[in-house]
Amino acid sequence: MPGCHTTDHQMRLYMKYRKTHPVAVAAAKASISRATAYRIEKDPRPPSQKTEARGRRRPDPLADIFDAEVVPMLQAAPGIRSVAVFEEMIRRHPDLGESVRRTLERRIRAWRALHGEEQDVIFRQVQEPGRLGLSDFTDMAALGITIARQVLDHRLYHFRLAYSGFEHAHVVLGGESFVALAEGLQNALWSLGGVPREHRTDSLSAAFRNLDKDARADLTCRYEEMIAHYGMTASRNNAGIARENGAIEGPHGHLKRAIEDALLLRGSRDFDDLALYRRFVDEIVSRHNARNAKRIDAERGELRQLPERRCADYEDLSVRVTSSGGFTLRKVFYTVPSRLIGHRLRVRLYDDRLDVFVGATLLMTLPRGRASPSGKHDQVVDYRHVIHSLRRKPMALMRLVYRDQLFPREAYRRTFDLLVERLPERQACRIMVELLGLAHERGCERELAEALTTCLETGEVPDMNLLRTRFAPDPASLPDVAVHLESLQAYDALFSWEPELVTGEMA
Repeated sequence: MPGCHTTDHQMRLYMKYRKTHPVAVAAAKASISRATAYRIEKDPRPPSQKTEARGRRRPDPLADIFDAEVVPMLQAAPGIRSVAVFEEMIRRHPDLGESVRRTLERRIRAWRALHGEEQDVIFRQVQEPGRLGLSDFTDMAALGITIARQVLDHRLYHFRLAYSGFEHAHVVLGGESFVALAEGLQNALWSLGGVPREHRTDSLSAAFRNLDKDARADLTCRYEEMIAHYGMTASRNNAGIARENGAIEGPHGHLKRAIEDALLLRGSRDFDDLALYRRFVDEIVSRHNARNAKRIDAERGELRQLPERRCADYEDLSVRVTSSGGFTLRKVFYTVPSRLIGHRLRVRLYDDRLDVFVGATLLMTLPRGRASPSGKHDQVVDYRHVIHSLRRKPMALMRLVYRDQLFPREAYRRTFDLLVERLPERQACRIMVELLGLAHERGCERELAEALTTCLETGEVPDMNLLRTRFAPDPASLPDVAVHLESLQAYDALFSWEPELVTGEMA
């Protein structure tokens, strides 16, 4: 048609029809004019080969510097970014201007395609059902989770089956330790209901950090024993090459984005307690597993059976209770009842708690504390363990090492600050100890904290007489128990049985 350029496709059509039709008919079928057809007969080259490349319309701004300066820079530092090269060229040649940035980037990209270094190739793998399970940890600090308004410093232990995509996540309060790995992995396997043939992790360097040779060997043996207990083969990727665990590194990001979206829909990042946050994470993971239910069910048939029992997912340690009414473990001081002073206790150290044993008897469970990254010691204190001694020595409260951890709620701490400000130290300590004793004896810790908050709002010093009266037991609510004692003759009647009747029954 007039005004339209002939394309290579039209020429191919014309040449096809020309084999069986005359020039005019073949030209009409190819939608070109008869004159164009005769030109094709004279010159059978495609139109794309006849068109000469358009030359530059303006001088090349990089002609003098690319081969002389940019190429040597790319050869000396292959990993340098294009924007860094551009900024260096602008510094050397201010007259270039910002408009050459895209030109320079395209020129660098083309040069690297022809002369750049070889890059690593990702080899996609065929995953077999029941073969590979992967474990890794991911940091959750960026999400800003809080528990009762306190920032939660934590990680997620993440387990995934490479074939079906089954996932399990476990909130870890400490670092990447063996205890966290053992607890998270076993929770995942028992919720899955089977065991894969191979378990892969990264180098687990965090579990061995700052340990001597004997400690590293001990942890390595414990990990191997756990893997052998479940009949798996242990493997790990090369140190520092995270992409070798791509089957779980990528899902890390997907899981964290899913948690972020759920937090936005929830409207709050604060949770009342740790158990509620763990249920929140479990629900998100279970939704993902529900979408892959068919593949997960298919892979379950290829998994090995679980052993009869779990293996230990804790550290078994021994501590001695000192005269301070507690023991120190991993730079954390824990209080226990003072009757245990001088005793040696057995402690099972989990990721989030301590089980304390006297011999084989479980005595109590304590929340686990952790020293600060700077190395400063921490304390886990229960005021009920020391309140009886504080009553005899109330002035010890004034400069007590763990005084801030002693107060069970913020209202108690603020009340002590008010007492110290308004009253002499001795009287302030005595009143504060009496308040803690009242909370312990009457079981009114929360109600007393609310009463103290009211006093703080009005700026009044708590009146102990009024508080004792308010939280004293109500005589009307005490049950009237009548005990009726039976006579001794009634007990004698229980032993008055007939030998003949018994002998007959036995016969």
